[in-house]
Amino acid sequence: MTLSLPSLLQAVAVPGLALMMAVAPMANAEKPASAPLSTIVLINPNSSDTATQAMAALAERETQGKARVVGVSNTSAPRLLTTPEDMVAASQGVVELGRQAAEDPSTGAIIVSAFSDPGLDQLREAVDIPVFGIGEEVFHEAARDGRPFGIATITPDPALIESFAAKAEALGYQDQYRGTRVTPGDPVALLDSPQALDTALADAIEASVGEDGAEAVIMGGGPLSDAAIRLQDSTEVPLVIAVSAAARAAGAALGRD
Repeated sequence: MTLSLPSLLQAVAVPGLALMMAVAPMANAEKPASAPLSTIVLINPNSSDTATQAMAALAERETQGKARVVGVSNTSAPRLLTTPEDMVAASQGVVELGRQAAEDPSTGAIIVSAFSDPGLDQLREAVDIPVFGIGEEVFHEAARDGRPFGIATITPDPALIESFAAKAEALGYQDQYRGTRVTPGDPVALLDSPQALDTALADAIEASVGEDGAEAVIMGGGPLSDAAIRLQDSTEVPLVIAVSAAARAAGAALGRD
């Protein structure tokens, strides 16, 4: 049988046209827009903007681009919190800053970024989004798999040091906790001199490992994060950074890890 050109075109082109029509909507469909990044608000309970920005930058690096981290300082507090009284006084500002942060629908989680977690429990009661304390989270990470751990810090207040032991017990890690080593000298002066800070912390870390038997050492304070990064290669045990531990926990809570 011989087909005319119009008949041949109809026999061949029409099925092809149907296929093209079926495929075209798929080809022309727009890709769904990416969901906007959630924001993690990092509250520095003290008033040091330098420390706030450094901790926020570290926390954002830990999220690996999966969340945005915004740091805010508690301007009503001292530059460095060194006593339990400082922590109590800072709590009100932490809670207020957390309430304000939670009002923004883009805020998915909050980090309280001081080692003693001032205002943590009150803020958790006040807002409906996850709240993480760097002290609490770093204890969980340091104690993982039952390993013994110690703390190196620059704040010598005896009551504050005792609060670290109380936290270890409250979290169920009292049998793994090997105590706290405190650097000599003025804490504020150490923070102003990275070289002096590193030297003092290195001695504290060495004592925690060599004398106390720690297999991981917590850096006891958010402002010590950069020093921990600098010192990690010079020690044989993990230096567990509180800000990093909390950022990982917050990222996991957002479902983006």
